[in-house]
Amino acid sequence: MTDQQRSAVGTTLSAKAVPEEVEGLHLTMMAIGGAIGVGLFLGSSVTIRLAGPAVILSYLLGAGIALIMSYALAEMAVVHPVAGAFGIYAEKYLNAWAGFSVRATYGVAQIIAIGAEVTAAGIYISFWFPSVPQWIWVLLVSAALVALNSMQVNRLGEFEYWFAMIKVAAIIGFIIVGLSLIFGIGPPAAIGLANLTQHGGFLPAGWKGVWLSLTITVTSYMGVEIIAVTAGEAEHPEVSIPHAMRSIVWRLILFYVLAIAIMVTMVPWNRTGGSSTLSGSPFVAAYAAANIPFAAAIMNFVVLTAALSSVNTNLYLSTRMLFSLGQGGYAPDWMGRVSRNGVPHRALLASTAGIVAAILLAIFAPKNAFLMLYGTAVAGMLFVWLVILATHLRFRRAITHERLVSLPMRMWAHPLFSVVGIVLLLAISVTTFFVEGLRWSVPAFSVFLSLISFLYLCSRRRKAV
Repeated sequence: MTDQQRSAVGTTLSAKAVPEEVEGLHLTMMAIGGAIGVGLFLGSSVTIRLAGPAVILSYLLGAGIALIMSYALAEMAVVHPVAGAFGIYAEKYLNAWAGFSVRATYGVAQIIAIGAEVTAAGIYISFWFPSVPQWIWVLLVSAALVALNSMQVNRLGEFEYWFAMIKVAAIIGFIIVGLSLIFGIGPPAAIGLANLTQHGGFLPAGWKGVWLSLTITVTSYMGVEIIAVTAGEAEHPEVSIPHAMRSIVWRLILFYVLAIAIMVTMVPWNRTGGSSTLSGSPFVAAYAAANIPFAAAIMNFVVLTAALSSVNTNLYLSTRMLFSLGQGGYAPDWMGRVSRNGVPHRALLASTAGIVAAILLAIFAPKNAFLMLYGTAVAGMLFVWLVILATHLRFRRAITHERLVSLPMRMWAHPLFSVVGIVLLLAISVTTFFVEGLRWSVPAFSVFLSLISFLYLCSRRRKAV
């Protein structure tokens, strides 16, 4: 790949497209917004069902893996502050196949995530219109967002920044209201902590349940890599990247663990996570159970907004990813073309594959559509994180001791934590075979990885001729 092609691929990876100088709060808020999505707002129904109140421990374990990832990414992003981040790192420190496959996987995972998110949006809208078939909402939401992405979009970073603010404000509000209800601050009687130990105890499914739920809770933290992806737009990466990475991880831990702990304390876990299917956000169910006027409807609007924001961002991201691969010769040439207004409309059309899958599943399997799509994306993101940690091991061997000492943020006890992270991610990948809705995740991804590897070899042969 030429430097020009690498630059094109790297730049388009920064699909959270921010103004030229991305620093401090914007970088942190965009990463928080990227990580806070349907994995928390809707997927927590599944994690609560698997682990009960002990899902709190599962989120803490996921936070530990996210911390390892954040340190590994921060080190590499400071040394190589290029947009494109881990795709470029993998190509430099591992091999060209790793660089290609991690980019292709990340792009396709985003496409599949789009399908999961529009499915979630359909579930949320059904809160107000339960008699309308879910697929109609999925179709209407998808059409609107594709139309939006077909136009020239400016200042997307500002747009996503404010949507991230809505998500964060909603979680902070939930935490404040929840603590007030639990400890009786205000007119209602205190709920207390009884729900943590009743209904089967704190560990109703034992430690097995905690581990099984980790297959989804760990994906709730996937999004921290966005900071490294946008590193190329940072004016002072050696300052802003470590600061933002520390902020994002600790804030996510605070938001996730507190929000989930409050949820299973406010409402019995078997009421918010007891169903084997997804019918709405447990955050909305918690507010509804608390009998706060209009609070459930307001929270439902917030989680709907969060889903729409995630769809819009991921659609932008996957479109530019396919466009860049087309320009780099790793995908069909037609994906690398743009319309008159500068939008890669053909890559946008290809990016709607996840939407088409969502519509079909909403028609034929509405009760399981979200998990089927979300589960398919899980293995892809686990692969991306595995490649990042493997790259970090090679990165540490390659840089000089002087450069390492000068890093503003370094992982302790290297290579212990990188190896631990890899082992945990591999164990989680194996565990997906035992979680309903995720059993086909790894096999499906294996087929995909074989396919893109074949396409990679074909592209290499064409270039060699």
